[in-house]
Amino acid sequence: MKVTIGCDHGGYELKEELKGLLRDLGVEVTDAGTYSKESVHYPVYAEKVCRSVLGGEADRGILICSTGIGMSIAANKFKGIRAALCGDCYSAKYTRLHNDSNVLCIGALVTGAGLAKEITRIFLSTDFMGGRHKTRVDMLTEIENNQ
Repeated sequence: MKVTIGCDHGGYELKEELKGLLRDLGVEVTDAGTYSKESVHYPVYAEKVCRSVLGGEADRGILICSTGIGMSIAANKFKGIRAALCGDCYSAKYTRLHNDSNVLCIGALVTGAGLAKEITRIFLSTDFMGGRHKTRVDMLTEIENNQ
C-alpha cells in the first residue's frame, strides 16, 4: 500500500509519529509536508495529498491539522475524494466499510498519538464492503458530477 501524508504546523509532530507507524506496517510513505512547526496554510497540504490520491500515486491519504476540521473541509472540495475526520476507531472502520473513504483526517490536538495510531491502522486495514454501500457511494459520485 502507498500512502501520502500531509499536515499543517498544528499536525507536524503527529505526522512524524504516524510516518514511523506506517513504515513499521510496511506502507510506502510519501511526505507531502509541512516539514516544521512554522505556520503554514492547511489547504496547500490538503491539495498535495488529494492530488496524490487522485493521480494514483497513493492508494490513500492522511491529513492532520489541529482539529482535523480544516483539512477535512479542504480535502472534500476535490472531486473523487471522500475524506473522513475520525477521532475514534469505530468511525475509522465504518468510513472504510460503508463510504470507501480514501483520505483520513485527524486532529492532532484532540486525538492522542496512541489513538491516532490505532485509527490509522484500522483505516488502512479495512476494505470497502461494497454491495448496497457501493450504490450509496455511486450516488455521491453522481452528486459530484452534477455540480
